[in-house]
Amino acid sequence: MKQDILIFTEALRLKEADRANYVASACGNDQTLRERVENLLEAFKKDYGLLEESSEHLTPRMASTVPIEEAGNRVGRYKLLQQIGEGGCGVVFMAEQEAPVRRLVALKVIKPGMDTKNVIARFEAERQTLALMDHPSIARVLDAGATVSGRPYFVMELVRGLKITDYCDQKSLSTSERLDLFIQVCGAVQHAHQKGIIHRDIKPSNILVTTSENGSAVPKIIDFGIAKVTTGLRLTDKTLFTAFDMLIGTPAYMSPEQAAMGEIDIDTRSDIYSMGVLLYELLTGTTPFDTQELLKAGLDEVRRVIRTKDPERPSTRLGTMAASELTAISRLRQADAPKLIREVRGDLDWIVMKAMEKDRNRRYPTANSLGIDVERFLKKEAVAARPPNIFYKLRKLLLRNKLLFSGLVVIFLLLAVALVAATRLALAQRRELKLAAALQLETKANSLMRDNKRDEAIAALQEALAIRMRFLDGEPPSQDSLEFVLGSITGTPGGLHRAEALLDQIVTPAVRGRAEYADVIATRAEVYARDGKWQIAAQDATQAAKLRPGSYRYHLLAPLLAATTNIPAYRELCSEIVARFGNTQDFRVADPMAKDCLILPSASVDLKVVAAMANVAVTMGKGQGPDYFFQCCEALAQYRLGNYSEAIKWAQESAIDSFPYSQAEACAVLAMAQYKSGNAEAARQALKHCNEVIDRQLPKPGGNLGQDWRDWIIARTLRTEADAMVNH
Repeated sequence: MKQDILIFTEALRLKEADRANYVASACGNDQTLRERVENLLEAFKKDYGLLEESSEHLTPRMASTVPIEEAGNRVGRYKLLQQIGEGGCGVVFMAEQEAPVRRLVALKVIKPGMDTKNVIARFEAERQTLALMDHPSIARVLDAGATVSGRPYFVMELVRGLKITDYCDQKSLSTSERLDLFIQVCGAVQHAHQKGIIHRDIKPSNILVTTSENGSAVPKIIDFGIAKVTTGLRLTDKTLFTAFDMLIGTPAYMSPEQAAMGEIDIDTRSDIYSMGVLLYELLTGTTPFDTQELLKAGLDEVRRVIRTKDPERPSTRLGTMAASELTAISRLRQADAPKLIREVRGDLDWIVMKAMEKDRNRRYPTANSLGIDVERFLKKEAVAARPPNIFYKLRKLLLRNKLLFSGLVVIFLLLAVALVAATRLALAQRRELKLAAALQLETKANSLMRDNKRDEAIAALQEALAIRMRFLDGEPPSQDSLEFVLGSITGTPGGLHRAEALLDQIVTPAVRGRAEYADVIATRAEVYARDGKWQIAAQDATQAAKLRPGSYRYHLLAPLLAATTNIPAYRELCSEIVARFGNTQDFRVADPMAKDCLILPSASVDLKVVAAMANVAVTMGKGQGPDYFFQCCEALAQYRLGNYSEAIKWAQESAIDSFPYSQAEACAVLAMAQYKSGNAEAARQALKHCNEVIDRQLPKPGGNLGQDWRDWIIARTLRTEADAMVNH
């Protein structure tokens, strides 16, 4: 690409007041280049009006006809209080919502004159992207609409916080405290990736840290304005187009494939690279490359460096700083300079550099695996980023058990059992070599799966399994590797059967008896459940719940017991749920646990306790997630209690939502409640609508039921109960 186009594209990202300085810096002494860029900016401003940074730059005709939002105005049911942010195309206000609840929110609206088709499409895509998220560390969308002049806006939760690097420095957080925050960010990015969204602009200013009610720090990821969808999900009906010549992202945090500008397809590992840069900055106070210095040499140089030059390791960067700078950075991390360098050298160097590999196949495969490796460091366990080595793992073990091993070393020296130690070491090294071979094959399987070579990927994974069975006592592959391959397989024709065959090899009798492999067993239960093979899925879910009890295991098992009509086991499970979670105040737990006890009318538990859990969900969860789920649970609880008028009210609230499963479940409850209230015709109409939704919008029996298989069971179970009652 020509250099003038690159500089022009990057200048469009800046406010108008900052563009002249940037262009002068980027063009240097090349007056001809500078004139070409300025001519491009002037022509773009004249033709499209996209360079105006505020309402003061609107033409007289536009200023007289388009309302300009400012503090004191109203947009919909929101009163604007204060402008808190501004970009090239949009403005963010702190606003007050007065009904149905009074609260402060953030309202983002497109500026007057900026509402071109592409800007609106990008804006709506950001709104829909945020609406897909349901994670405590991602800003939530609460509402959306359009101004009187037709410009779209959306309303988010108001995040009162500082960008993550400023927060860490102001609080003088230690290295371990900074890593704890980073782990939370990994969880949020993993959630976005599981929803099929790549952020593409992970950086400190897009991660604000706020404080929860209990005083703990909570990071919030914001600004999904340039996010990319990795699935077939359609974010907007508008045409969304990213120009081939556009440099997407922020140079300091941009992955090599982003810098390639279209030569390589971007996937979730691009965000992993940016998170590696963020971790680098949290540890050292600087980014790997000084972007301001690079920009002086031109954007081509920025792209070249990002794609080809390896940065210094974090500990090396700290060790080469000026003494005064290193002292200041160390104090902000509650350490002296030598201690800080020792903390970073080694494992943290390995983790950062693995996340920032130029070859994306060598990076962490998921944000979750990056977060887990940071957790391993904090627990003084061996990290996956470091090449397997028995001496390294022994050193980690020694650090965790210094006193114990001091005594053992003395005994060892006194007895002089060098031969025994050498033998054990040889056996351990052999095991490590076999483990390394298995891990290499699993990594190869991941890479093949990304290239859509499924048969070769499965063959590689089966070869790894053979090594594990023969040399590693049947130890399953990592959950990350397994989930990646299974996730790629199950969405393809015949993929469920392939996944089942693979899992049948992995879940051996030895694996079924060990608590650390409960996740693998639960994964097989999920796959068989999606295939409608309830009996096998129920057996696996029962074993997983036995090995590791918890709300997740119960919500896996309860629908399967209902589907297999195992009434005694279902009643026993419901009794355990009520005893364990009857007093919970966490709406995330209360909703699924209450619904599990309401699937069948024969749960034989105290329905008042279950109804109280449903009430916690609908009360505490209001505005925290999809309200129709909580309303449906409340409707079912009131029906089981015999409060038919209340059941009708809540079922009608839930039934208006467009999500087919909540519609079907709510209509089934509505039919039964209407029938019990003496309204036979209304009951038949509700049941008819329930049948239409199930027959038209839900997967057919025998097909892939997808991730919503639980609600598939619940909807059809309630429909069967309603049909027997209304059409008896």
